[in-house]
Amino acid sequence: MKTILEEIKSCTDCGLCVEVCPTYAITGEDLFSPMQRLKTAGWLFDGEALEPRLIESLYNCPKCMQCDVICPEEIQITRVIHSAREELARRGLGPLERQNSVIKGIMRKGNSVNGDPAKRLEWLPGEFPKHESDTLLYLGCLPSFLLKDAAVSTYLALKKLDLDFMILKDEGCCGTYLYESGKTDLAGEFFEKNLERFRALGIKRIVAPCNGCLKCFKYFYPDLLGETDISVHHAVEVIYDLLKDNPGVLKKIERTAVYQDSCRLGRGEGITEEPRRILDWCGLELKELKNNREDALCCGAGGGIRSVYRDLSLKIAAGMLREAETESVISACPFCVFNLNYASAKMKLGKNIKYFSEFVLESLE
Repeated sequence: MKTILEEIKSCTDCGLCVEVCPTYAITGEDLFSPMQRLKTAGWLFDGEALEPRLIESLYNCPKCMQCDVICPEEIQITRVIHSAREELARRGLGPLERQNSVIKGIMRKGNSVNGDPAKRLEWLPGEFPKHESDTLLYLGCLPSFLLKDAAVSTYLALKKLDLDFMILKDEGCCGTYLYESGKTDLAGEFFEKNLERFRALGIKRIVAPCNGCLKCFKYFYPDLLGETDISVHHAVEVIYDLLKDNPGVLKKIERTAVYQDSCRLGRGEGITEEPRRILDWCGLELKELKNNREDALCCGAGGGIRSVYRDLSLKIAAGMLREAETESVISACPFCVFNLNYASAKMKLGKNIKYFSEFVLESLE
């Protein structure tokens, strides 16, 4: 395995990554391209002082992985950027002020969206189910507080499909924001507490409708803690497995929509056909964006950039939405749904973005 500096020095300046970078596409600044970010990281690890704009370039990357996929030298650019954020945090140059505010909120309220912990389960239809299982449906901060239709529809769809699972009354946060900001010392402590709790409850499997939670539990926890002996699955995978032998239980709802591949689910996990098959079984006619599956455009929300660089995030999202030929857009990522709806409203694009399980539930009903 290459060291970080070996990764950086293997860059040949071919420029292919620049062509697919969403931040470069919006800003037109070389400073905010993957190629330049590698150079900036190299200066950082060589001990050079970085001016504020160079530090910004390491924090306004959405970590969409488009550069990783296209790099002919197979440089793990996203990983290099993460390591650079860790180094900035070690030197006291990061996280940024707004990121530290979010981190304080996570430590104080147990969620990344400043929600009232007492209201976390307001989305839940009916009484809290006092049921124990080795499968945990972990809803995540965004579905619990800001995208409640995603939480409700995932919960009810899995119940209707007879999955045995439990939920937590005081779920808390997965901690992905701590890790993404470079505060891996704090993230490690946070992860350890969550993992101890899961093990004490006998959890063997986590089902996550949130892509941030999925990536955090599946990759960030093992990165800091080693193997966790808990399998992690996206709700798409689980619903697909529950339906694939009997898709006839779904009623045809007949609608036309665009399915949007999120970075973490499409590029990151290679889960591109399963959601399309599920929606096809539901009776939807799906249109494709010009860039789809592993080549899909980023929505601009990931890597922690929406909380700090909202205008940049908005412009990236709007650029992607302008490619959609239908009013209805479907995503299997709550953060994409949230950010794309925000962009559509702010830019008056007339799009309606929904989480995929809303259609599954409607079809089941």
